[in-house]
Amino acid sequence: MKFEKDVDVITRINECYSKMSKGKKSIAQYICDHYEQAVFMTAAEVGKIVGMSESTVVRFAMSIGYDGYPEFQRALSVWVSDKFGSLDKVGRKFGRSSEGEILQTILKSDISNIENTINSIDVAAFKTAVDIILKAKTVYIVGLRSCEPLADFLHFYLNIIRGNNVLIRTTSVSEMFEQMIRINDRDCIIGISFPRYSMRTLKCMEFANDRNAKVITITDSVHSPMNLYSSCNLLAKSEMASIVDSLVAPLSVINALVVALCMKRPNDVKADLKMLEEAWNNYQVYLNDEIDFASDAPMIGMPVQNREKDLNQEES
Repeated sequence: MKFEKDVDVITRINECYSKMSKGKKSIAQYICDHYEQAVFMTAAEVGKIVGMSESTVVRFAMSIGYDGYPEFQRALSVWVSDKFGSLDKVGRKFGRSSEGEILQTILKSDISNIENTINSIDVAAFKTAVDIILKAKTVYIVGLRSCEPLADFLHFYLNIIRGNNVLIRTTSVSEMFEQMIRINDRDCIIGISFPRYSMRTLKCMEFANDRNAKVITITDSVHSPMNLYSSCNLLAKSEMASIVDSLVAPLSVINALVVALCMKRPNDVKADLKMLEEAWNNYQVYLNDEIDFASDAPMIGMPVQNREKDLNQEES
């Protein structure tokens, strides 16, 4: 496959990944997950670790547009240098800025990301995502590295809205597949990934797609590799003003998704919230650790209604 010279090595891997053989996908995954080590390794060393021949590694390098492994290794070295040089770039950009100026710059950048998301997000895709989630027997959610808090947040609120939600948590690809081994055409998966894209998240989505599950992605661009296996793409801008990933716009999209789901089944959500509130009160989830038996607060293990009954008896 031919690329322009300025296309970086990781972008090439992402764009070619879906058409790679199983062996080349193993090499791609290792390179993306261990680039700090791979940049210093020979083709033979990479092949030994992933269980492939040296010639397969060389062909992998050529399949993404390089003349051979040495050129691929140089390109990977440039990419790694640019990545670890990002802190220096931030220093040059904010080195003479006050804390107040840094605060305003970052907030304005996040505002810009939200505005761009409002102007570009596909409303039809958003509606489709809501319908898919409501109809799915089980909803799987995967978001790794910096996207893990987004996956946690979505999983927390989906558990209030509906049952049968699985948050995939692990750093091992094999363990990820074990958690979603029963996924089928009645289920859906929501994959969350932003640059630098997670190859593990992509493999989960590929697996779900192979099992005919519905695939929803929350990512940043139509060029994101996460779109390869997704039938419903929710795009949120995440351009960074620093080394920190800007996840404000993606979180806003998730907030909107949660609210839209609640509006589709308000009675069920209201009933679930009522039961949760009773449980929180009964077990003092949101109270201090010290128990004040002289107060009207519910005692641990004593339902609210029983506590009120006892107080009425005392007054009489």
